[in-house]
Amino acid sequence: MKAQTHDFLDGNGPVPSHIHTKGGGWVADTANVYNSAYIGPDAWVHDNAWVSGNAWVHGDARVSGSAWVSGDARVSGDARVSGDAWVYGDAWVSGNAWVSGSALVDGDARVSGNARVYGSARVSGNAWVSGSALVDGDARVKRGMYTSTPTSITRSDGCMFTLQSDGSIVAGCRDFTPDEAKAHWGDPEHHKHRESMAIVTALNAIAAERQ
Repeated sequence: MKAQTHDFLDGNGPVPSHIHTKGGGWVADTANVYNSAYIGPDAWVHDNAWVSGNAWVHGDARVSGSAWVSGDARVSGDARVSGDAWVYGDAWVSGNAWVSGSALVDGDARVSGNARVYGSARVSGNAWVSGSALVDGDARVKRGMYTSTPTSITRSDGCMFTLQSDGSIVAGCRDFTPDEAKAHWGDPEHHKHRESMAIVTALNAIAAERQ
């Protein structure tokens, strides 16, 4: 019996592939897709990508590279998940959205429209990123709705401070209200106290102007 092949239009030509039993979409033999996952008839999973759990990939969605889609996550429409990106939990990526690089989308987060999430960025919690918004670098978006690029300022050591929709500030593992941010980075003994406070002051001023 002749082995099946499919051209994923990634420059590699036809490669050994198979049709996933749940949904009928094409899966390269190099990819790993659990039997419990759903791959819709027009969806593709290729390269070394993984789709596990009860995840759904449907519409004209593409999952490639070493990307992972797991849990109850959904990738639909013309969305793309590539590189080393992860989409998991109850997260959704839809429309023409792209998630790439080492980006993470998790929790109940939604990425839609023409939004792009890449680099080492993370969209989590109940955050919604849509429209033409870009989330990149080490930005962390955890709450609220964003139809334009979230405001982030990077400190000289690479730490990125991201203003959330409610005025709070997230930087690395820190997640502070405006007052908590002032108290934490206002400590003269804190690493890069002056620069950190300049960033916090700027983000608080931006938040005030948006109210």
